[in-house]
Amino acid sequence: MINRPGRFSTEDEDSDINLTPMLDVVFIMLIFFIVTATFIKQPGTEVSRPDALTSVQKPTVSVLVAINSAGEIWVDKKRVDAAAVGAMIERLHTENPRGGLVLQADRKAKYEQVKAVLDAARRVGLTEVAISTERNT
Repeated sequence: MINRPGRFSTEDEDSDINLTPMLDVVFIMLIFFIVTATFIKQPGTEVSRPDALTSVQKPTVSVLVAINSAGEIWVDKKRVDAAAVGAMIERLHTENPRGGLVLQADRKAKYEQVKAVLDAARRVGLTEVAISTERNT
């Protein structure tokens, strides 16, 4: 290196590491993982599902509705009145039209609430409806 008058030459000028490309790659990877991640939907209430010998895992779920043993209907972690279930299902289904509805009904839930949810799903136009069960092996 050539020393010029008034300028000090040190080894620190040549040993700087540029971290910008690494931060760019980490940021892009973070965005990729956030976009491709599947989020687990929670009903908002505890449900004791009935047993079943056969079951099939649903790949896409846009609406998750739960009915607990007290007959309360829960959609998107919010307690919903039976009359307002249709509007909630329609809103969630328009956000993700490719998914279906999964109904988690407690073993002790009354048939009237189950029927109200299924009727609301039919009025909205949801044709892919599944009832969540426990796998009995």
